[in-house]
Amino acid sequence: MTDVAGRIADNLAVVRERIAAAATRADRTADSVTLVAVTKHVPLDLIRILVALGCHDLGESRPQELWSKAGEPLGAEVRWHLIGHLQRNKIARTLPLLSLVHSVDSARLLAALDAAAAEAGRSIDVLLEVNISTEASKTGLPPTAVAPLVEQCAQLPHLQVRGLMGMASLGSGEAAARREFARLRALRERLQSDFGIALSELSMGMSGDYEVAIEEGATIVRVGSALMEGIGL
Repeated sequence: MTDVAGRIADNLAVVRERIAAAATRADRTADSVTLVAVTKHVPLDLIRILVALGCHDLGESRPQELWSKAGEPLGAEVRWHLIGHLQRNKIARTLPLLSLVHSVDSARLLAALDAAAAEAGRSIDVLLEVNISTEASKTGLPPTAVAPLVEQCAQLPHLQVRGLMGMASLGSGEAAARREFARLRALRERLQSDFGIALSELSMGMSGDYEVAIEEGATIVRVGSALMEGIGL
């Protein structure tokens, strides 16, 4: 386990260095970017290593995995992010565990989250997921459908939209990813102007393209495989 911990520490150091370098290229500071360590398929002993190394923002794609892992002691307080699809029938059990939902993609889900948060006596921060690649296999809202949901959110008192989330086309290459990330940033800027609201977060960029995403304005990057490189999961 010592060797594994050392490898994870080395991987994390590389990711942090690259985040800092990309932020510098964008005339930003490294602390303007939140690293969410994606724990999909990562066992608890390795998650504890990540937490001990200072990764306190953790992301899960499936609510069932989140339920299991969030119930275990991890050595420090963490902030859980749901980065995958959330079905309405799983909201009640998932909501108490979450710091941020990245993947809101429908008016019905927004309304259900607001109702559950009201019942729990709390508010919930969310991001609206946008299908910036326009791939049919991707979840998320078409860009033209985002504004009506932002407008709807003004009527939901227990829900705060903090920004947008998107994924670049799979295997599309750096140039295409950059264009898609830039489109998401531009959409965020239009929404802020049109509605007079602050959408401070842009969750975009994963292990293969997080540096480009930061250069194009990402405030949150979701990194999994780069942290586990060489571990053999």
